[in-house]
Amino acid sequence: MVLIKRMFLLLSLSGLFFTSCSTKQEEKEEQIKLLVTSPLQKDTTITKEYVAQIHAYQHIELRALEKGYLQKIFVDEGQEVKKGQAMFQITPLIYNADLQKSQAEANYVGIEYQNTKNLADSNIVSKNELALARAKYNKAKADVSLAKTHLQFTSIKAPFDGIMDHFQGRLGSLVDEGDLLTTLSDNSKMWVYYNVPEAEYIAYKEHAKAGDKEVNVRLMMANNEVFPYPGKVQAIEADFNNETGNIAFRATFPNPKGLLRNGETGSVLMTVPLQHALIIPQKATFEVLEKKFVYVVDKNNVVHQKEVTIASEMPDLYIVKDGITPSDKILLEGIRKVKDGEKISYTYEAPEQVLPKLKVYSE
Repeated sequence: MVLIKRMFLLLSLSGLFFTSCSTKQEEKEEQIKLLVTSPLQKDTTITKEYVAQIHAYQHIELRALEKGYLQKIFVDEGQEVKKGQAMFQITPLIYNADLQKSQAEANYVGIEYQNTKNLADSNIVSKNELALARAKYNKAKADVSLAKTHLQFTSIKAPFDGIMDHFQGRLGSLVDEGDLLTTLSDNSKMWVYYNVPEAEYIAYKEHAKAGDKEVNVRLMMANNEVFPYPGKVQAIEADFNNETGNIAFRATFPNPKGLLRNGETGSVLMTVPLQHALIIPQKATFEVLEKKFVYVVDKNNVVHQKEVTIASEMPDLYIVKDGITPSDKILLEGIRKVKDGEKISYTYEAPEQVLPKLKVYSE
């Protein structure tokens, strides 16, 4: 009798155990409901980044215009200079002597011309002799002007406000005509050059035409900080590079504090419009062998792995070039909990509700 009671108790406990496990399993299945959404198709803009070269608005070489010894240097490397400020002096002694000689010859020929003119007025000499004397006098005066020019060339002055580069010649060194002395940069505004692919060039032109104005761009400097002053795209080269399919843009940036210098590098940040862009959350994707995939849910609630091609990246979002359609349902959460071909239970949320509250996170 006791044995029967014990067996009855054991069966009751077993039934209770299996009932409890079955209930927990059902509850678990009810709890595993994954979140699903769809791609959002809309017109939008993205910020594209282009490697850029920064050049001064004016950047010139200062070269010796005459041969001689570098007698004086009035400035220092890296110094700011003003237009007309003296920078270098090449020994002027020879050119001073040439000027004095030319002036003396001009005085002599001038006296001859005046005497010939007096004689011509008295009809003593012919008009041809007077014309010859006048020509000699004019030539002598031209020689004086030329000598003055050569003398002026021994003093090299700043052609505009700018910043000096390092010296190519030292005090007392012999320089020949055409030798480089230094370079001078006008950094009041900067020209920034960057290359744009053909498709983005067309989108830019359409955007610029619609706005009927110059398009603003930003500049990210080498320290990954954005330059505080926006620039304007003011020039585009005439031809595309057939090897790269790119065309060169030139943006002009104000540089009131002189932070930018000639020869710097950076990245231009340009807003590019996209029509009918297909947008998905970044967290809906996963990577296999450097390729991006999503899980698409079919009409039978079965997930299928699909490769997607990413056209561009935005904060927390991808713009998809191909691989899915706007009508597809994609798995948003739990992508590491399912396998290809697995049937799931899910809750659908519209992309207009999903995208505003997105944040990439690890599950």
